Amino acid sequence: MPSRKALIRRPSPGIAEGLVSHSERSSVDADLALLQWEMYAEALREHGWETIETEPLDECPDGVFVEDTVVMFRNVALITRPGAESRRPETVTVEESLARLGCSVNWIWEPGTLDGGDVLKIGDTLYVGRGDRTNAAGVQQLRAVFEPLGARIVAVPVSRVPHLKSAVTALPDGTVIGYPPHIDAPSVFPRHLPVPEQSGAHVVLLGGGRLLMAASAPKTAELFSDLGYQPVPVDISEFEKLEGCVTCLSVRLRELSV
Repeated sequence: MPSRKALIRRPSPGIAEGLVSHSERSSVDADLALLQWEMYAEALREHGWETIETEPLDECPDGVFVEDTVVMFRNVALITRPGAESRRPETVTVEESLARLGCSVNWIWEPGTLDGGDVLKIGDTLYVGRGDRTNAAGVQQLRAVFEPLGARIVAVPVSRVPHLKSAVTALPDGTVIGYPPHIDAPSVFPRHLPVPEQSGAHVVLLGGGRLLMAASAPKTAELFSDLGYQPVPVDISEFEKLEGCVTCLSVRLRELSV
């Protein structure tokens, strides 16, 4: 039967040196980041997700943002080639972890670059952000791997944030949510709901209408509650300083058989 697993990676003690590309750098407390990461992982487990910790990489400040290392479609893993060269060593241990779980593994090859945070999956449609981290060759290679499996690939321009999923994610009914100043092309999405807070644009679907989201977006949480969803807030303030969000901190594996 299908099981719900989430791949996670413990933050590096050097997380404060992580990449910042679209906002001013501010001080990051590594000890607090570790505590927040532990609470994030616990929230996943409390809502029925088995967490699988891939090997820590103390030498990689951005390694905690494990979502960028792979794109999943069904049980097929596409190991990325991150746009930031400093992040490319992060993929090796993720590939090993997914192979142990029985995933079929593919790769993005040079000259392609692709970050997992640039891919928003809604049903069989994969919206792919084309910006600083993901190039045209990366989009083409993703098409070549997933279109034969039934995926529909839609490329989306990204210029205002590091990744597509820094700007938008989706509710369980497929409605895309986003913070308007960060979205290049809202008309690409058939159903779009603006949210009032930057950090409110990001949700992880836990199942049963529950939405894991940042505690820094209380107005957006109220909006989601009014729509009949159950927000599950977590404090990720230290990761937000590095342009991270709730989706970045795990790779959700919904379609593996056990």
